[in-house]
Amino acid sequence: MTDQTPNLLFIMADDHAGYVLGCDGNALAETPNLDRLAKDGVRLASHYCNSPVCSPSRQSILTGKLPHAASVTVNSSALDVDTPTIASSLLAAGYETAAMGVMHFNKPAAPGLHGFATVATEDVIRSEWSALPYRQPSPEIAVKPPWKPFRDPSRIWLNADALPYPRYAGDMEDDYLVRRASCFLEQHAATPFALWVSFHEPHSPYDFPIEDAGAFDPALFPTPEVGPDDADQIPLIFRDVTPAEKQGITAAYYTSVRYMDRKIGELLDKLDELGIANNTLVVYLPDHGYCLGHHGRFEKHCCFEQAIRVPCILRWPKRLAPGVVTAPTESVDIAPTLLDLLGAAPLPGAQGMSLVQGDGLASTHQYTFTEYTGNEEACIRTPRWKLIHCSGRRARADGYITANPTPGRSVRLFNLVDDPGEMHSVAVNRPEIVAELSGLLLARLRSTHPDATAEPEGLDIGGAIDWYLCPRDI
Repeated sequence: MTDQTPNLLFIMADDHAGYVLGCDGNALAETPNLDRLAKDGVRLASHYCNSPVCSPSRQSILTGKLPHAASVTVNSSALDVDTPTIASSLLAAGYETAAMGVMHFNKPAAPGLHGFATVATEDVIRSEWSALPYRQPSPEIAVKPPWKPFRDPSRIWLNADALPYPRYAGDMEDDYLVRRASCFLEQHAATPFALWVSFHEPHSPYDFPIEDAGAFDPALFPTPEVGPDDADQIPLIFRDVTPAEKQGITAAYYTSVRYMDRKIGELLDKLDELGIANNTLVVYLPDHGYCLGHHGRFEKHCCFEQAIRVPCILRWPKRLAPGVVTAPTESVDIAPTLLDLLGAAPLPGAQGMSLVQGDGLASTHQYTFTEYTGNEEACIRTPRWKLIHCSGRRARADGYITANPTPGRSVRLFNLVDDPGEMHSVAVNRPEIVAELSGLLLARLRSTHPDATAEPEGLDIGGAIDWYLCPRDI
């Protein structure tokens, strides 16, 4: 390694949807620092996660393997410690590796875990932050109560009143996370590093400090339309949320994004201050998206567009020409792309593709794949069509129970050009497209699933897809 070896700063967020971003065309979103990052870097404008839940998506990104291939398809699962990751490859290449913040490893923090020499995951950060004296005492104002999802009414745990966390700026947990990460950058500015910084925001209850309260007028946000086919599958917990409460929830979410963007700006400024921005590859990639009333939902456990399209930005001034990639990309592409850019050894068994092409990035994907085995659901998405296959046989255990919990198999097909809101399935009218995309879905599962050799004989295409979507790691 030389003093010209590039650094890596990988910034993650939890539940940040691709449509809540200024540079994505959203005039209401206040994300000047992410917009700055996109202006100077490469934005993957059609980037899709491979799972709309936290642990599967994050470990898929780390390993370059689809969730079922990494054997992490539900939130409670833990990645096998012997599975190669981006971090283990970079550690072997001589990088100082570190993970700070929300990583969803589902294991206690320990040096060397998954290739990270320094591990300060959510348990460590919360413990250290909780032990600190606050710079300003908690004020006597209306603030949100402790987060009790599924126990309190949804309007409470989704923060429909857009109330702040009971702390001032500087005393928030993510303020501490950024300070800790900044110390790491200062200590390792002269040696190649690979640092993950992962924020809790904007996950519900959409935390933000007292100073940010009232940043958005809830009346600015329209209430998304609910489709004619959504009624039976709207989670029961959301059915009593009023239109005004939906607007308040959305305002809280946008405020949390605004706060997180400010923290990201501090990390970018630290790179500038240390004089290492030009030789640092910065990646911004949330785990998955989020529905804000779309299809009657305030969550992400589905294959609708808002839940699976995520921001993805890569900036490396020394190497990457700024631009926008509009062709489809997916999160398993990130590991091969980063290791290619950084000149490190590729991961064995990686199932994505390197997007590196000359001094920029490009994609030749014809479709993207997303799975949520908690509902035995998966989708194939092309620029024009989306097919969502659901076995309909598993009663949901994720809290989002519906009026018809086991409706049987459904295959929905949406024309994304004519119906971008995914309101009307045209599966009955376009059986040839259903057959083509179902074939692609099954082929992707067969070519990547570790249990493919055990597929039962005699199943039709729908039955075979159902068999693959049954989670093995519950």
